[in-house]
This record gives sequence, structure tokens and C-alpha cells, in this order.
Amino acid sequence: MKKKFSLLMLMAFATAYPQDVKAPDMSSPKWLRNAAISPDGSQIAFSYQGDIFTVPASGGSALRLTIHEAYDSDPVWSRDSKMLAFSSTRYGNKDVFVISAGGGVAKRLTYHSAADVPTDFSPSGDKIIFSSSRLDDAASSVFPTPILSELYEVKLAGGMEKRIVSASAEMAVYNADGSMIFFHDRKGYEDPWRKHHTSSVTRDLWLFNTKDKNYYPVTESIYEERNPVFAGGNNYFFLSERDGTFNVWKAALQGNKETGAQQVTKFTKHPVRFLSRSNNGVLCYTWDGELYTQAEGGQPKKVSVALQSDERYNEKVVTAIKAGADEFSISPNGKEIAFVVHGEVFVASVEFGQTKRLTDTPEQERNVQFSPDGRKVLYAGERTGSWNIYETAIANKEEKYFYDATQLKETAVVTSGKESFRPQYSPDGKEIAFLEERTTVRVLNRASGAVRTVLAGKYNYSYQDDDQYFTWSPDSKWLLVQYFAYERWNTDIGLLNVNDGKLPINLSQSGYNNIMPKFGMDGEMVYWSSDRDGYRSHGSWGADMDVYAVFLTENAHKKFLLNKAEYTLWKENEDLNKDKDTEGEKGKKEKDKKEDKKDKEKEKPAKTIKIDFEGLQDRKEKLTIHSSRLSDFIVDNEGENLYYLTRFEEGNNLWRT
Repeated sequence: MKKKFSLLMLMAFATAYPQDVKAPDMSSPKWLRNAAISPDGSQIAFSYQGDIFTVPASGGSALRLTIHEAYDSDPVWSRDSKMLAFSSTRYGNKDVFVISAGGGVAKRLTYHSAADVPTDFSPSGDKIIFSSSRLDDAASSVFPTPILSELYEVKLAGGMEKRIVSASAEMAVYNADGSMIFFHDRKGYEDPWRKHHTSSVTRDLWLFNTKDKNYYPVTESIYEERNPVFAGGNNYFFLSERDGTFNVWKAALQGNKETGAQQVTKFTKHPVRFLSRSNNGVLCYTWDGELYTQAEGGQPKKVSVALQSDERYNEKVVTAIKAGADEFSISPNGKEIAFVVHGEVFVASVEFGQTKRLTDTPEQERNVQFSPDGRKVLYAGERTGSWNIYETAIANKEEKYFYDATQLKETAVVTSGKESFRPQYSPDGKEIAFLEERTTVRVLNRASGAVRTVLAGKYNYSYQDDDQYFTWSPDSKWLLVQYFAYERWNTDIGLLNVNDGKLPINLSQSGYNNIMPKFGMDGEMVYWSSDRDGYRSHGSWGADMDVYAVFLTENAHKKFLLNKAEYTLWKENEDLNKDKDTEGEKGKKEKDKKEDKKDKEKEKPAKTIKIDFEGLQDRKEKLTIHSSRLSDFIVDNEGENLYYLTRFEEGNNLWRT
């Protein structure tokens, strides 16, 4: 059983482990971010480990300007190179602060609960413009969402902020006379750090005329176009991924459109980030975590940075973990629980709380699951540049439990170089289903090592990792999947034969969203949640859910339709038949009887699922008595009760029907 850890109280144990914090080479530190060269070209400001520094543009020792425990970033120079604006989380979210370029006490300028990120000083030098997601213009037709920020200004003297651009605007800069603002837009949910992104929601460059208040699209591309900076006259520089990797490009404005674009840098593999330009024409940016400058017509020059500063953190930190697990899996015998916390895999005794750490890597692990025999744990790990699948087993045959094991052995199961995660053992342990490239469902045969595709990626779409769902049938011959059956943006529930290569059997056949399918009643029932009947906001997001079921056999459906009296009689007859089957064992010792029973249960094969296809859609039933904001749900083994976590007012409560 594997669930998201929505109830942390289930974990009644704690663990402590050392976390390695490798001391960087302070003579050549990596991951310098938010680089910004001063207008006079003498200094470069950057952020490192949550503080703001400056360094001579020619290289040398860096000066730390901030040392607050909050995260400081996004430095922006004033026009006279004497002051810096930056964002800081000192009061919970990002606010705009200013500080002298020589150091001193930072002054707070914004106080809103939204994140405020400064992007430029006004040409007059008395205001700062910043991006913030606050309140859309009443006339705006843009979908209202916190991910789309507007552009505001605030005076250095303080006071009320003023919205100046109601469109989604990021990395905005003024031209010399303040008549135009150059920015890139944001259209959708895509991760801003995603590389090689091509779609209809990639960022484009725009101009905003501060006098006539009109917007002018400069680029309309399927590639990412970002971070524009003016370069005198009609020229400008910007970052583009049109050659496959983020690099610096130069172009000119003809009217309000791009013309004569030329590639300036030709870096590969890693993207160029954080572009800025001084008044004397020197470009500044970061590549592979280090600072670079480049004179116009010249070649990139790495800036040597020495941080003459003590370390903020100890190299090793012992952390006591009492909460915060992301997911867990219960062992088949119920005596152990595997869980993931801080990207590492642990196994603990449910009874004693004794805990064993299974992974110790700088990379993240997730998607933990016990094997059917309880002697292995399966998980995904982001190593060697991609997500792969790994398995840790108890190496000593004499040892029974992970938490007390003295020898563990990790094996790489899937290392194809493609993104492979969310692995699941089949109940018989012979195969592993997993996601490849986030949307394709594939199955690995453990004996042969052969991997086959059972559901093509075109039937799914992933917004973020782990938003796809599938589960095995008890007989290991089927998968339940949620997928796009009708080329609509609503998922249906599919019953997928993992061996015949055919498309799934659509069980839900609904125009609404159907998610999280599960097997019940020894595989004779499939149940899931859907928003087809609950309150639904058709104009935006959100819906109340119900649990529905379809019965794969006529007998299972008839059993479900029994009233209380009929079910009681049926149950008595079933128990009587079980008693007859156990006659003849009375002469054995009680201990031997228990051991034999355990062995028989272990050897007993899973019941093969047989589907009565005729009238299948007529055997669909609604299981919940009220629509609600469901978190999770499960039917007990007998198919008698539905338990579900849901919220009506504050917090989740456990219900039974």
C-alpha cells in the first residue's frame, strides 16, 4: 500500500542522520546567480547562498553586502551605480529593499503579501519598478492567476506602490528616456528553469509605451525569448533558446519588431542566465554557475571571484526528523514502513520505531514501494543526469527485516538515460510497471529484462512529476490507468491488459475528470473518484468529488445490491462453507495449524480476473452519499465499507459509508 503522506501523525517515529554540506572552493565558487553589472561597468552584483555580493568587473575579492538569515536575491543597480535594490524574504515573502553599493543597513520599500522582485530603476533614479502578482486590471482579459505578475513602481522615498503595466511582465527594463519598457511575458505554468522548451506558452519579448500605454509584441516564437536589455539606438540584447541552448543574441527594432538577429555567444549544454549590460557596452551574465563578461565584438571572459568570508553552514549537520515525510509504503506483513524524507529512503519498524537508512546520495529519491515478499524496496533516484529506478534488498537470507538488517544491497533496475520513475511491482513480483518520460507507461519483465510499452505517452499529459496514476490488478495481468480516451482534457479510467498490446477498456466513459482508480473485492470491482455530480466551478477551477465503482462481474454486482438482511444471510452461508473446508485439521497441533495456514496462504495463487463485458456499463454505481473535497479513499477487503478522507469545513476527517 502506498499513499501520499497526508497524515503525518501516522509516522510515530523519528530518525536522525548527518547531512553532508560540502565546503565550496571559496577561490572559485560555483552557482553565483542574479548577476548584474553596474551602469559604470566597474562592479558586478550577484547573489550567493542567499546573500548579495559585489565584485570588481575585472575580478577579485567579493564584498558581502547582506548577511541576513533570510534569502536575499535579484540585485538591480541604480543609474548612478551607487545603490542596489534587491528582494528579500525577511518578512515571509519577497519584498523590495535598497542598500548602498558600499554596504550598510538595508531599507524596506514594499510591504505586500505577494512576492515583489525588482527589475530596474527609473531613468530619473527616484523609483524602482518590480514584478508582483497582486491585482489585475478590471478591464484585463488575462486569466487571473498568481503565476502571472504585473509591473509596479515604488518611490525610493517610500509610499504607495503604483501599477504601471497590467500585462504579465518579467525582467522589465526602461530605455534611456523612460518612454519605453522592455520585458518578457509569461503565458502559462511551465517551470521557468525548464530547458529546451518549445510550445505556445514560451516567453516572448514585448515593448510597452509609457506615453500612449500601448503594448507591442517584438517576438512571436515557439522558443524561449527572455531578459531583454537596451543597447543604444534601436539595438538590444536578449537571451534566446532558438539554437537549442540559451545564449546571448543581438537584434534591432524595426518599428516595434525584431530584425537582424545575430547570435553573440555559442555556449552548449548549459544555459546562459541573468543578462545585463553596462553603459560602456560590456555584457555580463552567468554560465554554469560562474560570472562572465563580454565586450561588444569580443569573446566571453570568466570573472575570477574570491569570497573572503567564513562559511555560513557547518560541513555536516545532524538533523532530527520527526515530521515532513513525502510518501510511504507499508510492508506486506504490516511490520515495517518505508518512507521518503528530504529525498532519502528510510525503513522503520512500526512497533519499535527502529529506523534504517537505505540511501545516502546527494540526489533525490522518491516513489518508494515494498516488494511482494517484503525483502526489497523499489524507488526512483535522480542520478547520472536522469531519473532511474533502483532496488535495495536484504542481502543476508537469515535476516527478515530492513530495520534490523546488517547487509543491504542496492541494484540499478532501469538506467536507460530516459526519465524513468514511479515504479510499481506487480503483485506476483515478476514485473515492474513504471513511467518513462513522464507520460509513457512501460513494463519491465524481471526474468528476461525486456521492457515493453503498454500505454503510449500521447494518452497522457504531465503538468508536474508524479501527476500520473496507475495500479496493478491482484492477478498481475491488468493495469488500471487514468488517460485521455477521447482527445479531451478530461481523464477517463482505463482497464489495460499488459500483454495484448491493445488500448485500455474505458470503464468511466465520462466527460468529467476521473482519477485514482483502484481494485477492490479481489479484483472484481474497480472504483475511482470523479467530479461528474458534485459542485463544479465551470468558469475556473475546483470541484467536489464522489467515489464511483464499476463491477467487473455480474456476481460482484449482485452482492453489492443485497440489502442488509440479504447480505447477512449470504455472509452466514459463506462462513459456513469456509468452516466445512477446514474440517479434518483438528488433530494437528495449534502451532502447526497456524504455520500450515500461513504456507497455504503464501502458495495460494491470486484469483484470475474474469470480466463479464456484457452490461459492464450498467454495473456502475456511486458509492459516496455526498459530494465533497476528497483527499483519498479505500474500500475494505470484503467490499463492505468505503473509508474516505474529505474536508467540509476545516481540515480532513475520516468518513465511512
